[in-house]
Amino acid sequence: MHLGNARSALLGWLQMRALGGEFLLRIEDLDAQRCKPQAVDALYRDLEWLGLDWDGPVLKQSERGDHYREALGVLQAKGLTFFCTCSRADLARAASAPHEGEDGPVYPGTCRSSVTQPGRPASVRFRARGGPTSFVDLLHGEYVQDVEQAVGDFVVRRADGVAAYQLAVVVDDAASGVTHVLRGDDLLASTPRQLLLYEALGEPPPRYAHVPLLLDAAGRRMAKRDGSSTVAFFRERGDDPRALVGRLAKWSGLSSGAPVTARELVAAFSLEALRRDAVVAA
Repeated sequence: MHLGNARSALLGWLQMRALGGEFLLRIEDLDAQRCKPQAVDALYRDLEWLGLDWDGPVLKQSERGDHYREALGVLQAKGLTFFCTCSRADLARAASAPHEGEDGPVYPGTCRSSVTQPGRPASVRFRARGGPTSFVDLLHGEYVQDVEQAVGDFVVRRADGVAAYQLAVVVDDAASGVTHVLRGDDLLASTPRQLLLYEALGEPPPRYAHVPLLLDAAGRRMAKRDGSSTVAFFRERGDDPRALVGRLAKWSGLSSGAPVTARELVAAFSLEALRRDAVVAA
C-alpha cells in the first residue's frame, strides 16, 4: 500500500465506523501475473499496523469467476453485450475513433454488428446507452456523464476470459450488500459505467464519495514503485503507526497532524470536513 491507498482505506474505515456500519476488505486479484500471495500478506500487515480492522470474511475476486460469468449471462440474455476482436492498438489507429476518453480512444462501435476479425480472441463489451447518467457524489455533488459519448461500449470481459474491473466491482459490491463506497476521485468518471451495469443487473447501487488524490512532493500520483511512499517503509523502519495516521488525517483536513489512533478519529469524523482539493504529501 502506498500512502494514497492508506489514506483512502483510513477514510473509508472512518466513514463506516462513524456510521456504525461494516468495513469490508476485498482483494482485487484478477490479474494473476501481478497479484502475488506475498503482496496480499503485506496488505494485511499494513492495515493491521494502521489499526484498520475489517468485518466478515475477505472476498477474493480470483475465486469468484462463476459469479462474473453468471452476470455476463444475464447481460447477454438481455441483448446488452457483444463480442469484440479490436485491440487497443486497433482502436488507436481507427480513423473513426473521435477522441480520447477516460480509458483511451472512445470505442467507435466497430464490432457492434459482428466481429471484424474472426478467429482472434474476443472481449465482451457492454452496449452503452446514450443520454445522461447521473448520480450525487457525497463530496462532488451531482456528476453527469453520457457514457456513449465519453467512453462508448466498454469491456466487461477481457479477451483472455477474465472479468473486467467495471463488471467485477459491481457484481461483488451487490453480492456483499455494499451501501457506501469511498475511493479516489480518479475513479469518479468510471462510476456512470458501473451505474449502467447496476441498472442492467437489477441491483441497487451504493452511495459514492470520491476523495481527492494524495500526490507526492513533485505533484504526481503516488506509486508503489516509490518505496519511500509505502506504508511498509514506515512500518519496517519502526515508526509509531499513530504518527502516520496523524499525517494522513492532517492531509485529509481532519486533524492538526499530531499522533493519533484511527479509533480516536471516529467520533469527530464527517465527510464535510474533508479537503476537496488534491493534497501534496509533504
